Amino acid sequence: MHCSEFSTSDLPAPDQLQAWQAWYGRVFEASPLHPDDRGFSARARAWTLNGFSLNHVTAPALSVVRTKTLLRREPIDHWAITLSERRVTLLDSGGATLAAPARLPFVVSLGQPMKNEREADERIQLYLSRDSFHGIATLLDACCLTPLQPAGATLLADYMRLLMRNLPSLGEQDALRLTDATRAMIAACLAPTAHRIGEAQPLINVTLMERVRRAIRRHLHSPTLGPELICREAATSRSQLYRLLEGEGGVGHYIQKQRLSEAFTMLCDLTASSTISAIAEMLCFADSSSFARAFRREFGVSPSDVRDAARGGLPPIPASSGTNEQAAGSFAACLRGAPPQASAALELRI
Repeated sequence: MHCSEFSTSDLPAPDQLQAWQAWYGRVFEASPLHPDDRGFSARARAWTLNGFSLNHVTAPALSVVRTKTLLRREPIDHWAITLSERRVTLLDSGGATLAAPARLPFVVSLGQPMKNEREADERIQLYLSRDSFHGIATLLDACCLTPLQPAGATLLADYMRLLMRNLPSLGEQDALRLTDATRAMIAACLAPTAHRIGEAQPLINVTLMERVRRAIRRHLHSPTLGPELICREAATSRSQLYRLLEGEGGVGHYIQKQRLSEAFTMLCDLTASSTISAIAEMLCFADSSSFARAFRREFGVSPSDVRDAARGGLPPIPASSGTNEQAAGSFAACLRGAPPQASAALELRI
């Protein structure tokens, strides 16, 4: 998947702001909120797909304006869905205002004059063309400059992050399926109905699974890691969690597989000095013997075999399919129409 990238960091400091303004100049007027003689170091990456694009932008504090003059000069009327990771965004369009919180996406129309201000931040943005997303135009227009329902907004934010992580590795045929999939996901998040949730269910499952995976990875070394902690961290219900991990052998089995995968990585790290017993203890196994038995069942070799191979400069012993991120529940497989590993209904009010 091709990515266009623009960065000011390699330019002389006095030229950085002007270069950034020129990059966006036909669509927006941009000015720094806090002018700095040290320059304006910013970076934008953009993936252009069929009918929409995804941008990842890191920039200092900015004021961005789309004026009536710019509307006449460049009459783009796309919708923009923006996710700011750390900062509140202040928006004003046609007298309507919104203080959009961090980590929850908001919708604006580039067909209307607007102004927004934000401090230094990292942002993910979806630009949706009206031709490709006309089927949900009413939903998008209704959500412009309006706080989204928290459950749907959080799910949409996770989907945008998942999309950004997966785009670089998607093949051309998978990318062609993204427009329909993204349209269904946005509709289910903005205005959930039983029909819309059903259409987006495979992507909802993959997005929720990624949320659960991140929660588990954050607490792999915690002896309190279990369904209660995961549900709290991943903002999901116990029944939904059980359905998601049913195809993985259950919650306990999935946690153990992730811990064993982490142990495999630690054993291959020649810079680490932890003993096998210490690794077992760090990853909450009862003792080194039970750790060794579980490790051999998963990988077909002992922990000491893996460490010896690493020390001998041999290639890592292949991990089992249980740690394969491209399994049937992966993002790419979902786009190809592979059935989800479990049916986990989205618990939103409909």
